[in-house]
Amino acid sequence: MRRSKLETYIDILSALANRGPLKITHISYKANLNFNTLQRCIKFLVKQNLVEEKVTEDGRRVYAITPKGINAIKAFIELKQALPIDEEPIRIPIICEKSHIDADEDY
Repeated sequence: MRRSKLETYIDILSALANRGPLKITHISYKANLNFNTLQRCIKFLVKQNLVEEKVTEDGRRVYAITPKGINAIKAFIELKQALPIDEEPIRIPIICEKSHIDADEDY
């Protein structure tokens, strides 16, 4: 099942909240996103002040969650608990051979 943009953003924020500042490649692994998609998402999150870009002493670029980002995760969790969404069960088709079907039964 495909994630919504909101779920993707929350996955990125959660990775940063759980692991601390990370390089973009490590965020990619933790949030299970390809690099191009992640770059667009990070750009959006930085613009919204949910994530900040930092440069380490050795010159590496890392991203860290901001207090506003922490609040966004908390709000998402509260909303998810208040409005639980039931996932539709996956329907597996029943495969029958003709010899097993009784012609008198209605299907």
